[in-house]
Amino acid sequence: MRVLIIEDEDTLREQLCHQLVKQGYAVDEANNGKDGAFLGDEYDYDATIVDIGLPDITGLQVIQQWRKNNRNFPILILTARGKWQEKVEGLEAGADDYLVKPFHYEELLARIKALVRRSSGKTNSLINAFPISLDTNSQTVTLNESPIELTAYEYKTLEYLIMHNDKVISKTELTEHIYDQDFDRDSNVIEVFVGRLRRKLDPDNTLKPIETLRGRGYRFNLAISS
Repeated sequence: MRVLIIEDEDTLREQLCHQLVKQGYAVDEANNGKDGAFLGDEYDYDATIVDIGLPDITGLQVIQQWRKNNRNFPILILTARGKWQEKVEGLEAGADDYLVKPFHYEELLARIKALVRRSSGKTNSLINAFPISLDTNSQTVTLNESPIELTAYEYKTLEYLIMHNDKVISKTELTEHIYDQDFDRDSNVIEVFVGRLRRKLDPDNTLKPIETLRGRGYRFNLAISS
């Protein structure tokens, strides 16, 4: 999952990046509103964190610009302004959630996970696609209730496919959402991850959980149950 952070306080922004990367997110960052607004208009993020008090254009203006441009990714406002009127203003500008500084990183991470789940139509951290289950909180996967050992990037690949199980996901889209730096788009590394996942999740080749659509990408092929 890829997250954008717009925060002008360098230390806080670096700490946010560190915490999110530890949780397996790919992270982009900006220290001002103009650069952050540009990134949000150019790239499709799974979630964004926006400070209101930015040095050039405000966080509210950034949010309003994105929504005007039909950018529909989840937005979490992170700010020192805690009055209820300011919360209402932020939500009415198009934000999905609001967190006041100082805050606990555990709460921020929980809110980001919840926003990502809701934007993908999932309401629970435990996603069941019998006989496969994926827990976004513990980042664990089971097959027939037995744990499956996945590498970090195998997990990221599976999580993104499951969270977007109603879509065909291109190799390029997968690359952009699981890596936090530019990556060789011609590489077959995504194909390698998908191949490993198929062998681990479907050793008998009967489930066929990940479908390949030639020239288009991949689709998670099992029904999600609540």
